[in-house]
Parts: sequence; C-alpha cells; structure tokens
Amino acid sequence: MLRALIFDVDGTIADTERDGHRVAFNRAFADAGLDWHWDVARYGALLRVTGGRERILHFIDTDAAHIATNEREALARRLHARKTEHYLCMVDEGAVQLRPGVARLLSEAHAAGFTLAIATTTSRANIDALLAHALPPGALGWFSVIGAAEDAPCKKPDPQVYEFVLEKLQLAPRECLAIEDSAAGLQAATAAGLRTVVTVNDYTRDQDFSGALMVLSDFGERDAPARVLGGSNAANVFVDLAQMKLWHARH
Repeated sequence: MLRALIFDVDGTIADTERDGHRVAFNRAFADAGLDWHWDVARYGALLRVTGGRERILHFIDTDAAHIATNEREALARRLHARKTEHYLCMVDEGAVQLRPGVARLLSEAHAAGFTLAIATTTSRANIDALLAHALPPGALGWFSVIGAAEDAPCKKPDPQVYEFVLEKLQLAPRECLAIEDSAAGLQAATAAGLRTVVTVNDYTRDQDFSGALMVLSDFGERDAPARVLGGSNAANVFVDLAQMKLWHARH
C-alpha cells in the first residue's frame, strides 16, 4: 500500500538548474574575481556531478588545475556559500518557479493526509527558501522528513539520502514512491528499494531511465496533461494522487 511520496527538489519540484543555480554559480565566480563562466551546455555536463561543492571541485580539477591542491576544498566551500546567497536572493525575487502540477499534487496529497518527504542533494537553506516562496504559507510543515545535503555526505547516485529519509519515516521502501528527474536520482532511489516516477527536464530528458515506474514530461494540469515518455503506451495523462496510487499498485 502506498503511504508516502518522496520528492527530489532541483529539476523535480522546480526548474532550478539552468536559470537558478547556474546563474548563481556564475555570480559567485564573478564576486571572487574569477573568469569562470558556466554556459547552459557546460552546466548541463557538470550536472553529472551531484552536489554544488562537489561540482566546483570537479571543475577545478579539470579546468583550473593551477590552483594548489591544498587550497581547492576551502575555495570550493567559499564559492558554494556565496552561490547559495545569490540563489536565495533569486528565489526571493521569484526567479524560480515550480514545475507544472507540483503545487496541485502536493496540496492534494497533504489534504488527503498523505505522508510527504524530500530527498535531495541540495542544501536545507535552498529547500526552505523555495518552499516558502512557491507554496502556500506553512507548506514547509507538510513534509514529515526533509533529507538534504547536510544529512547525506554521499551524493546521488548513492542511496544514502533515501536511506536517511526512510529511516526517519519508519516506512518500508514498498510503502513509498520516489519522484525524481535524473538518472542519478533514479539510481539512488532504486538502490534504496524504491519504485520511482521520473519527470524529465531539459537537462535530463535524454538520460537512461531504465527501471523507472513511469517517465513523464511533468505532472500536467487538467487543461494540459503530462506526456508519457516511458512505462506506458498512453500519450498523455493527468497525474493526481489516485494515478500515483494506481501506478504503484500495478507494479
């Protein structure tokens, strides 16, 4: 029986990456006097590395090897902290929007007394800011457990954050459904024993989602159904809580 929905955040709940985090990273680089600039394509490639600090370290290793090895960790931490400040300001200004159907599905699940949780590699500050500005007042309290970067040093595709959330929820994987947007997220959820629904975005649509319960364009709205990209022959579907329960039960 399905009892809980566990959501990823970046790219799943909201389109945060291309015009949110990427822009914030570039502003942090400029503040530090660095000539680094991550364009849309390069940032898409860097998203293969999960975790913002880890992404910066990877970039230093590949594109700024002149920086002393013993200085890289501290630099990455400073840049990531500054990037977070920029991102939070952007969220405050309304630059980051929820994806289609997310607010409706969360509200429906909450009203039905369903357990909601988050499992993400982003920081808790980013989550709090996004939910506070994009959902109704008090919506942060809808989530029984929030697993963030601070709770899981091992980033996706490692299942650590999902294992953390499941332990806090005190639910078995078979009682939950994960909602993801990337192959790394799908691998993490699957490794934790979770069935997973994927909603793709511009950066992830061409990734391998073998093993996903369903692959969708988004959750859709009544006047604009979601497109089914995998897991069913249906051309489009309106994704509500009843549909989620049906998919979970069939598999």
